[in-house]
Amino acid sequence: MNTVTEKKPRLTTSAMIASIASEGQRVQAAPFGKALVEYAATRPNVVGMTADLGKYTDMHLFSQAYPERFFQMGMAEQLLMAAAGGMAKEGLIPFATTYAVFGTRRAYDFIHQVIAEENLNVKICCALPGLTTGYGPSHQATEDLAMMRAIPGLTIVDPCDALDIEQAVPQIAEHNGPVYMRLLRGNVPLVLDEYNYKFELGKAKLLRDGADVLVISSGFMTMRTLEVAKQLEADKVNVAVLHCPTIKPLDEATILAEVRKPGRLVVVAENHSIVGGLGEAVASLLMQAGVMPSKFRMLALPDAFLDAGALPTLHDRYGISAEKMNARIKAWLA
Repeated sequence: MNTVTEKKPRLTTSAMIASIASEGQRVQAAPFGKALVEYAATRPNVVGMTADLGKYTDMHLFSQAYPERFFQMGMAEQLLMAAAGGMAKEGLIPFATTYAVFGTRRAYDFIHQVIAEENLNVKICCALPGLTTGYGPSHQATEDLAMMRAIPGLTIVDPCDALDIEQAVPQIAEHNGPVYMRLLRGNVPLVLDEYNYKFELGKAKLLRDGADVLVISSGFMTMRTLEVAKQLEADKVNVAVLHCPTIKPLDEATILAEVRKPGRLVVVAENHSIVGGLGEAVASLLMQAGVMPSKFRMLALPDAFLDAGALPTLHDRYGISAEKMNARIKAWLA
């Protein structure tokens, strides 16, 4: 008997920097840039800064709207953070953008000493968080949350989609103190508007309830979790989704209240290394509070230097695609 194996289309190099949106999914272009332009319209103390990556962090929209309030610092991330701290000392609210690998690994000491130690009002917004690029470890910020969580007083935000980003911008601007926000750029998926969602800094939001599984997630993994939850309904598996866009400070009360509901598999899903991210933060909280779910699992990127390649291939390889996530939850339930 002859069998024909259907071949998947060959992915091109462009898939290394492709949007995380699925084919046919609704998207919104440059939500960060548009929200910042709108917010800054009546707030002349807001300034935009970048390290040679204005076009690739959507900061170019701000530079076009307010050229006199835009500062191009060149490929010098340490200078970017130091200058942002100086501007904040003069009463400005700097939004500093770059890629997450450069804003954390390359400029960490300047964020720690110049910005955070003095509790300066700098908003650090970094694109390509976690596994959102296929260009290998030099561009994959898979450890940024672990690094930034260790800085005292730093608020950390990991938005899911365009709506999350759009609503987060004015709230982080009005928050008094330094903020690190993971940034999705370009054509960003739009999913949370279907769930009557409103971003609230420091708060987790239950997007859907379910008696069998509780998934606590952040970033675009909330989008993936919602997709998987719909798929699992066909197998009579009911999945609750708790979105945690604020990683620090963690919404401990909401997380504990949901985990205390008996009989559910608890999974933390994140676009970050399994070391030092949301999963470990939740595990530490549960241990200290003496709350032990019947099963607890972490769905995250491995503690490794990841491969380069097409994003769909890498998401599948490292277990954060919807297909792999579905399979792992089923196996854990079994």
